[in-house]
Amino acid sequence: MIGRLRGQILAKHPPQVLVDVGGVGYEVEAPMSTFYDLPAVGEPVTLIIHLVVREDAHVLYGFLHERDRALFRDLLRVTGVGAKMALAILSGMDAQRFAGCIEQEDITALSRLPGIGKKTAQRLVMEMKDRVAGLGGGATGPMPARERAAGVAADAPLTDAVSALVALGYKPADANRMARAVAEDGKTSEAIIRAALKSAGAG
Repeated sequence: MIGRLRGQILAKHPPQVLVDVGGVGYEVEAPMSTFYDLPAVGEPVTLIIHLVVREDAHVLYGFLHERDRALFRDLLRVTGVGAKMALAILSGMDAQRFAGCIEQEDITALSRLPGIGKKTAQRLVMEMKDRVAGLGGGATGPMPARERAAGVAADAPLTDAVSALVALGYKPADANRMARAVAEDGKTSEAIIRAALKSAGAG
């Protein structure tokens, strides 16, 4: 089992990051709550890994903090929630906000996340109630979510942002609309994604 990777960031194409570890490049999927705070391309990084083994692939999911991997694993135990949906949940809101939605039984906020309907939101509240209590409020506070322009592809940030939103579960047409609504000259793909997700959560 792969539990941690320490290496150098070769490329960032949200929600995927390519990490060089001893000459081997590992493709790692990361929620945007982690992605926002990654170092720039060329800098060292340590990611805590959750490995998902499928018939057609071994998929690595990476996090900067153990608490986020723990929440990701708890989400996978919820009926009907797979790795892609768990990734989308942690991209749409940080651990603290998610815990707050569960504790307050905020079905509306949860239903705004891609791929989550009312029934799934209700199931999340029911099955995660005890688990988020164990996350420990302050320990699951939001990440700094610093936006870093360095290392992000500058040629097509809007295209990268749309691709990332589609990978997180949004329909192509919706992803395109969301990204274009917040895209501005000079904005990185990460900034566009963050603004789009924030806008979707407030809608």
